[in-house]
Amino acid sequence: MTRTHRLIPKKYYFTYGVAEAAVVIRPGDRVVTTTRDAGGGDEKCRPIPESMKELHGGRAFQANPLTGPIVVDGAKEDDTLVVHIRDIKLTRPTAYSSHSPGAGAFSSGAPGLNCRPHTAQPARDWLWKLDRKNMTGTLALKNSKLKKATIGLAPFIGSIGVAPRFARVEMSVTPGEYGGNMDNIETKKGTTLYLPVNVDGAYLYLGDVHAAQGDGEICGVALEVSAEVTLTIDVVKGRHLLWPRMEDRTHIMTSCSMKPLMDAMTLAHVELIGWLVRDYGFDRDEAYQLVSQASTTRIGNVVDPAYTVVAKFPKKHLPT
Repeated sequence: MTRTHRLIPKKYYFTYGVAEAAVVIRPGDRVVTTTRDAGGGDEKCRPIPESMKELHGGRAFQANPLTGPIVVDGAKEDDTLVVHIRDIKLTRPTAYSSHSPGAGAFSSGAPGLNCRPHTAQPARDWLWKLDRKNMTGTLALKNSKLKKATIGLAPFIGSIGVAPRFARVEMSVTPGEYGGNMDNIETKKGTTLYLPVNVDGAYLYLGDVHAAQGDGEICGVALEVSAEVTLTIDVVKGRHLLWPRMEDRTHIMTSCSMKPLMDAMTLAHVELIGWLVRDYGFDRDEAYQLVSQASTTRIGNVVDPAYTVVAKFPKKHLPT
């Protein structure tokens, strides 16, 4: 019998790894929980109390606080974790973004994270007003001919992943084969995310919900907001993935994160072609040709310690 677990976070993490379980669930269970924004603000923009922060050895890099870990009873190493994203509800009427000398595609880079030989950008904060009924966000423009700009909202989970392989611990701002901070706009309501189980229990974390974001997250900060997230979590036994996969109503997708960007691009499409061959019966050369002419590529981020590329293939071209 499946259950619904309401996870009220008592601690927030700044790393992906094995830690004390926030909740233990069975495959097929539903989890309803809340997330803080990338800076730690809740639905009233209140910061995380120091007593609720993960601290081990030294102070962790405090961005993208994660809710979790959700431990899945029966999930074993080399299984696949199946995460159905049922709902993402924004829990406040504003979102923030910012420009920073240490973040973004045009920045000088934070030491040890994403250094680039570019001129540092001046710091600046931006406040967006959210219309959650009509799902739009509006920014007042003080120095432009256009006095305000309104865009559509498309909420997604910026950071979601499991404990990495080989007992590693990775920062919450870093993406990898375990998922992590992919900043991938496809991790939205209605998407099913497939993640490799690297340790027994999987240890799923999530956070960093974005109300909207352009491809690449160019300035390094999306529309950062708090949220309530509903997931249904299952397990595929004996099926090991090398990289995250996704599907929604119209596409199957692969997500790979590395530098340089071209390597991430190549690997995401190699993974997509391999998926078509293994699961859908395509000849490899024919899959290569079809992907070359019918796929779509989305750039999750070009600002994190690794860059994320999503390769999408239309389900209408899959065998029935």
